[in-house]
Formats: sequence, C-alpha cells, structure tokens
Amino acid sequence: MPRLFTAIEIPRDAALSLSFLRGGLPSARWIDVENYHLTLRFIGDVESRLADEIVTAFDRIERPPFQVTLDGVAAFGSKKPHSIYAGVKPSSALDALQADIDRTCRRVGLPADPKKFVPHVTLARLRQPKADDVALYLAGRGNFRAPPFTVGRFVLFSSKDSVGGGPYVLEESYRLSAPAARVASAPALTTGL
Repeated sequence: MPRLFTAIEIPRDAALSLSFLRGGLPSARWIDVENYHLTLRFIGDVESRLADEIVTAFDRIERPPFQVTLDGVAAFGSKKPHSIYAGVKPSSALDALQADIDRTCRRVGLPADPKKFVPHVTLARLRQPKADDVALYLAGRGNFRAPPFTVGRFVLFSSKDSVGGGPYVLEESYRLSAPAARVASAPALTTGL
C-alpha cells in the first residue's frame, strides 16, 4: 500500500540557495537537499488499484508551465514551532494547479484535503526547540529570496511511513503544457438552395 503525495521538485540552483539556510538551530533535523520539494497534495496510504486510478486521472490535467519564487523563511507552530520552511511568493498558476490536483483526487473518491494549501518547502523538523532560538534563526534569515524557476512538471512521489524528510520515490511525472487549442467547428450553413 503506497503512501503518495504530489509535489513540485526543487531545481538544483534553488536547492543550493535553500541549503545555505541549514545550520544555526540546535533542535533542527535538517531535510536532505535532494529531498526538497513543494507538496501540492498529500494523498496518503492507498490501495494499489486506487493508486493506478490516480496515476491515470492526473494525466488529464492540463496547465501551462509557470514560474515560482521561493520567498522568506518561517516556522509552522506559532507557540510550539515544529518545522522551519521557505515560503513561496503568491502564484495564481500554482494555486490553479493545486486546485486541479485536489479536484482530481476527489473525483477518484479521495476525501477533500482537510489542510489549507500553504505552499512551502520544508527545511527542518524541530524537536522541543527553544522559542528564542527559533526567533533568532528566523530573524537572521527572514529576508531569504531565491531567483524564480520554471515549473515544467509535477510529480507523484511515494514515501515510507516515517517522521518525514524522505527518502522519496518518484512514481510518475506529469509534464505541464498549454491545453491543446480547441477549434470549435462551426455548424454548416444551409442556404436552402
């Protein structure tokens, strides 16, 4: 029974920029650079038959490539921070792709995702951090920004049941391309002759 999620892979240059954010926080368990990704939708543990349906259904998603910009560093868990992440500059194209993926998942019978979509790249998971350490870390890196990169595909990953952070297995990839031009055929004109 695979544990699945969809994501955008982080290109090498952006991953390198993110890697410079590692360190300086004693309670952090840093995510390996090769496992950086932007989760679009967590699917969870599914039976093989349903996994096959999901793979096929994602083939029907048509979206053009778009740009993403990593912007800022923050923490999830305001009173008890549990992870550090790089944020993503708002993108209507990214939101539209994520909505298509969520709708596709619901069409094959998965429940709606209970979590609000907050685009981010997880950098570290925290174990009982001191709030002052986290605040100091964030203050020193809050102005992080990486150059934009083009998203040309989204992927379906599988992972083992763990505390997160990989390793992830690429199960399938889906190229983004503009929807094929749909030419409406005009009804034949009859002249009555």
